[in-house]
Order: sequence, then structure tokens, then C-alpha cells
Amino acid sequence: MISGYHRAGRYQENIVMWNAMLNGLVRNEQQEEAIQMFWYMMRLGLEADEFTFVSVLGACAHLDSHCLGRQVQCVTIKNYMAASLLVANATLDMHSKFGAIDDAKTLFNLIPYKDSVSWNTLTAGLVHNGEEEEVICMLRLMNADGIAPDEVSFATVVNACSSIRATETGKQIHCLAIKYSICSNHAVGSSLIDLYSKHGDLESCRKVLAQVDASSIVPVNALIAGLVQHNRNDEALQLFQQVLRDGFKPSSFTFSSILSGCTGLLSLIVGKQAHCYALKSGLLNDDSSLGVSLIRIYLKSKMPEDADKLLTEMPDHKNLLEWTAIISGYAQNGYSSQSLLSFWRMRSYDVHSDEATFASILKACSEMTALNDGKEIHGLIIKSGFNSYETSTSALIDMYSKCGDITSSFEAFKQLENKQGIMLWNSMIVGFAKNGYADEVLLLFQKMQKSQIKPDEVTFLGVLIACAHAGLISVGRHYFDYMNKVCGLVPRVDHYACFIDLLGRGGLLEEAEEVINQLPFRPDGVIWATYLAACRMHKDEERGKVAAKKLAELEPENSSTYVLLSSLHAAAGNFGEAKIAREAMRENGVTKFPGCSSVTVGNKTSLFLVQDKKHPDSLSIYEKLDNLTGMLKNDDDIEDYDMLTSAEMFG
Repeated sequence: MISGYHRAGRYQENIVMWNAMLNGLVRNEQQEEAIQMFWYMMRLGLEADEFTFVSVLGACAHLDSHCLGRQVQCVTIKNYMAASLLVANATLDMHSKFGAIDDAKTLFNLIPYKDSVSWNTLTAGLVHNGEEEEVICMLRLMNADGIAPDEVSFATVVNACSSIRATETGKQIHCLAIKYSICSNHAVGSSLIDLYSKHGDLESCRKVLAQVDASSIVPVNALIAGLVQHNRNDEALQLFQQVLRDGFKPSSFTFSSILSGCTGLLSLIVGKQAHCYALKSGLLNDDSSLGVSLIRIYLKSKMPEDADKLLTEMPDHKNLLEWTAIISGYAQNGYSSQSLLSFWRMRSYDVHSDEATFASILKACSEMTALNDGKEIHGLIIKSGFNSYETSTSALIDMYSKCGDITSSFEAFKQLENKQGIMLWNSMIVGFAKNGYADEVLLLFQKMQKSQIKPDEVTFLGVLIACAHAGLISVGRHYFDYMNKVCGLVPRVDHYACFIDLLGRGGLLEEAEEVINQLPFRPDGVIWATYLAACRMHKDEERGKVAAKKLAELEPENSSTYVLLSSLHAAAGNFGEAKIAREAMRENGVTKFPGCSSVTVGNKTSLFLVQDKKHPDSLSIYEKLDNLTGMLKNDDDIEDYDMLTSAEMFG
């Protein structure tokens, strides 16, 4: 259009028209087009004014292009516009948003006659760049410079106090805000509510809300979020209901806050109401945070169809936050195959993943042992540059380990240069442990200590698993004691379960029993199930009966109690007792959920249940299985065939 006007000789050197077009492009988030227009203006020889530079500097700030912004700053100097207060403030804002806070401070000190915008821009930049301590003294410096702080000044400084938990200083700022009669401002009020809620002073929050202008939902949102943060969910829900009665229109943040405070059936009820309201009011079009909250609720409530339908209702199919919510939600709630399908669907919309997306989808691959998909995603991670990030690399290590490809797992570990995060070491240690590489676990643990990385509870869990699987009883004892006595870490239930497993596998059932009797807490189902499995391994029926009884009392609907006890009796040759255990399971109405396994052939992953008859190839599969069963019966190395097959009755 502009080129057309130029060719027709109608472009006229009217800078007002050009500025209007520039401003329109920036306001409509067409930053690249605005910058192209600016350079076109320069080529035409038009003389830009201060409003031109304000618009184009704002465009540079939004594009996150510091190099381009510096070029425009040079043009302002060349055109003698850098001294303009409007241009100086816009340049100050640009440097702050780029994180070049030292440049912003230098420029600020060079401005001879600062206004409140100058001060507020630098203050906001300091908060944005994590220099809250310096922000707190800004109000005093403003006053010394003859500039009266306004609502923006107070809101920014209070936010800084809130970020660093400087509650007492925040209270002093509150008193000053009262003196300036601006506590009724919703931005100041919201900041004060956030400050007090983080300190747990919810009564002061309510007092602040009572003084704030009642025309805005923002301060109410801050109080609802504060109540939810401190688990006062009933009060948050009551306030939400009051908001509706008073005729306020809740925002997406209102719903997101209240939904995070609801649990179980209540979250689903409120979620469905929020979903209906969002569809009627168009909230889903304005902000993705509500959609993300609703997706998570539907998936936690085991309603994947509703979550998927909600995703299709959202207008922006290129919103990474929404896609990550559904991919991670599926993966976390047992819908791994849907998670994988959603990931490839997201890719079809040309949406680029971030570290959180990759970590979530790799979890799904781990659960499905979908090695081929995992390798393909590994390629995307390398292509995207996230292979240098700890979270995505840890997820890769975990995926390869669970798929049994420990070589690729260790390669991913070695290729990350910066190994300062404990999560990375833990992933590799646990991966080695669960794949039976005890020596590698112990070597890696020593290397980790030499690298000055402090082990945590997960680290020791991996070490204990490795020792248990390898039968390294004395080494396992050493590290169990080392964890508590040297590292000061209190063993959890899972650590004790691993230690009992270590002793049990080694045949030290009496010592394992003593450990259980001396536990600093009441033994749970995990402890007794571990001990029962050890009794089965060593055919100790008496101790096994005691463990099974304890486990049945704690978890009466747990089928593994009866399965393990029956297998124990069968292993000891006591088939009468094995039959009694199976009958007790039926009489108590306990159902064993069928086991599920998967196998990938080529690019196709097939899922199987126990005694599955619905698979299209089930006839040929069972024919092959019968052949293998016959071979097992004739194999002299299989000493305990009856124990291996007794579980079939539970399928």
C-alpha cells in the first residue's frame, strides 16, 4: 500500500500520517512490519520525529531484538532526538525489557529532567531484572528529585517488597500510600493484598480490599489467590460466590485461582460451570490460562474426551501452553498413547515444543516403552537446541533407561557438558540401578561426590535398588547408614522398603523382620508387600502368612496379597494352601486387574492384556505361546514351573 502511494506521488512528507500507521502496526502486534516501515521511511528521506522513534523502539522491545534496538538508538542520536524525554523513556524501557539493566541505569542518569514515567520505567525494569532491593529506595529518591510517586510507582515498589518477602518495608510503603491517598487504586490494592497474603496476613488483605475501588475484579482476584495459597479454600469459594452476587464479571484468572483450590468432585463441578461461563463470555478467546486449568481438571477426573473437546474449542491452535497442558495431563494421568497422539497433532500445526513439552512427552514414551517415538523426539530435541538443558536430558535418560536402552541413556548423560543439577545424576543412577548395572551405579555415585554434587533422597534410593538387585548386602548397609549419619537425610518409606528388599533377597528374613518392628512409623502396604515377596522367594510360609495378614488388613482390596501368598505356597509345594488363598480372594470380592504389556514391531506398538482374545492376531499368538510353554516344560533348567504358571489362574 505504501509503495503504491509512493509510485503515485501521493506519499507526501506528512510525518503525522506515517506515525499513525506505525503506531497502528505496533498496537496490533505487527512489530516486524512496523520496523520495515521505519526503515522504508528512512530510505525515502523522511524526517522522523520523537513519536516515530517511540513507536519503533517499542516494536524493538516486543521483538526482543537488542541489536536492532541499538541501531534505532543510534539513529535517534544521529537525528538529535536522543535528548527528547519521550525518546529517552522509550529507550530506557527497551533496555530494561532486554535485560540490559546497566545500560538502562546509565541512560537514566544521563536524562537531565526526569518525569514520573522515567522513574517508573526504571523501577519496573529493576523488578523485571531481579534487583528488587534497589527498587525499595526508589520512592525516596523520587521525592528527593521533586517527583511525586503515583499509583504505578507504589504498585511497582510494593511488588518488589512482595517478591523478596520484605513485609515490614511493604507496611511502611502502605502507610506512605495512605498518606498520598492512593490506596483505593486497584493496582496498588492488588499489590498490597499480594504482599500480605504471602506473609499469611489474610485479615490485612481483607482490610485492604475494603478500601479499594469496588469497580475492579483485580484486587478480588489477588485475595482469592491468597486464600487458595494458604489452603483456605472454603473462604475463597465464598468470596467467589460473593463476587458473582455483586455482579462482577469473573476473569480467567478468577476461575484459574478458584479451580486450583478445588479438589475431587468439587473441582469438576466448578470446572464445568467455568467452562460454560467461558463459552458464553468468550473468556477462552482472551486468555489461555483458564483453558489450561480446565484441561488439567478434566484429565485428573479421567475425562479425556472432554479435555480434547475443550482443546478444539480454543481459538488458537498454536498456543504451546495449551498443548503442553494436554500432553502433560495425558501423560500424568495414565493416557500415554493419547499424549503421544496429541504431541504429533501439535507438530502438524507447526507448533514448536519447549523443554516442558519435551519432558512431558518423553514421560509418555517411557510409560509405553515407545523407543522408536522416543528416538524421534530425541532428534527434535537436538534440532531445537534443548539437548543442552537439564530437564529434557534427564527425561531422555529416563526414557531410554525404561525402554532398556541403557547405552543411549548413558550417551545422553555424557553429552551434557554442564552436569551441576542433581536431577541429571539421579536419572542416570536410577536408570543404571533398574537395569541391573550395580557397579556403574556405585562408580557414578563416587564421581558425583567428586564433582561436589550433594546426593539427595532419590540418589540413595537408586543406590539401594542397585545393591538389592545385585545382592550387595554389606554395601547396601553402608550406604543406608551413610545416608542418615553422614548426609543427614532421614530415610523415607521407600528407602526402608529397599533396605528390607536388600535383606530379604539375601535370605536375611529375620533381620528384615527386626527392621520392620523397629521402624519409626507404622509399616504400610509397600513394606509388607516387599517382605511378603522376600518370603515367597525363600519359601518361608510362616513369615509369609504374617506378612500377608498385615497386608490384607492395610489393603483389603489389593489382589497382589493373595497372588503373592498363593505363589509362596505353590513354591513350597503346598498346593492346598495355594488353593485356599485363591478362594479367599474370590470370597472377599477382590479382583485382579489384568496386566498390560506392549511390544513395538517396526513403527507399530501393540498393547496386550492378560488372556487377551481381542487382538487381531490372537490365534497365531496363542499358538506360538503353546509351543513356547511346551518347550519350558521340557527344559531341565526350569526348576519351579508350577510357581511360574500358578499366576495364570488370577488372570
